[in-house]
Amino acid sequence: MSALAACSLLSPPIREEQAPAAAPVPVEPPKPQYAPPIGTHRFEIDAAHDDVVGQVQVTISSKEDTLPDIARRFNLGYEEIVRANPGVDPWLPGAGKEIVLPTQFVLPNSVRQGIVINIAAMRLFYFPPTKPGEKQVVYTHPIGIGRVGWQTPEGATKVVSKQKDPVWIPPASVRKEHKENGEILPARVPAGPDNPLGKYKFTLGWPSYLIHGTNKPYGVGLRSSHGCIRLYPEDVEKIFAMVNPGTGVTVVNQPFVFGWHDGELYLQGFDVLEDDKRDWSKSQPKLLSKTLSKRIQTELANRKATVDWQRVAQITKDPRGLVLSVSTPERSEDVVIAAAPRVENRIPQGANWDGADDPALQAQSDVKVMVQEQQQAPRS
Repeated sequence: MSALAACSLLSPPIREEQAPAAAPVPVEPPKPQYAPPIGTHRFEIDAAHDDVVGQVQVTISSKEDTLPDIARRFNLGYEEIVRANPGVDPWLPGAGKEIVLPTQFVLPNSVRQGIVINIAAMRLFYFPPTKPGEKQVVYTHPIGIGRVGWQTPEGATKVVSKQKDPVWIPPASVRKEHKENGEILPARVPAGPDNPLGKYKFTLGWPSYLIHGTNKPYGVGLRSSHGCIRLYPEDVEKIFAMVNPGTGVTVVNQPFVFGWHDGELYLQGFDVLEDDKRDWSKSQPKLLSKTLSKRIQTELANRKATVDWQRVAQITKDPRGLVLSVSTPERSEDVVIAAAPRVENRIPQGANWDGADDPALQAQSDVKVMVQEQQQAPRS
């Protein structure tokens, strides 16, 4: 009996089974905070000293976005946003992709009054009249320009008249081209969604050339017209309200534009237009020297500063449309983009567009056709 008792004393105690410990709940990392987007179309400048307006920004694409969607949201054109984002599919950028917004601009080397258009930049600048003591204001918007073979002219003219809900009377040359392509254009196109002039037009002193809206808004930022200058519908409406007959219009072709900002010299580069007759490949240094305004040259001398021409050559070889310093060369594209504010992917406060569109206007899919036509156009 004692032996049995000893055995029972030596047996291990019975333990109750315990439930396995609960797996830790994963903690999602905090979502990055993005700032509100910065306005992209109206700026105040010190006209005597400043040549640069705006700021480069970066936003994040959504699953549904295309680059043309984002471009219009931030008042950019097709070529501007595609050029600034090499390697990004314009039609399927994908969710969570960082998209560079080239919303900083060097003002053209030109007069600063009335309408100034840089066809190489595919951008319009409007300098309204100012009163003594007032700061100069500039409005800027992307534009569509004439296709190869239908170049937008350069030079000075003026607004002769303006009209709401215009009728389009296609020139004989345009009707002939359409006929050769199997399309019969009527002699008169009434106001409405089929009218390529959109809802507003300015008649210029140059016969047959206009500044107008469009029924193909996603073609803004492309060489998509017969020489006229196209604006987004929301932009031409605002310009129409501000600009009156008699306003001067200056058109320049400046693929490389220098300007001062905060004591530094900057350069913004664009693709040279296919029909630009200047030989930029062989005569680039000479041509670029000519683009330096007398004021910039004077300031260079006064500041005892120099242009880093090696840096200039790098920028002009493969331009992305970003405003880059050529007096502080360590500020590379990567540095500028890294320092740019990360902003919400939405229309900036105070923008002309409210995000809505007339359902009668032609679809974004038309842009693909325009892009293909532009890429297939003969180069002169």
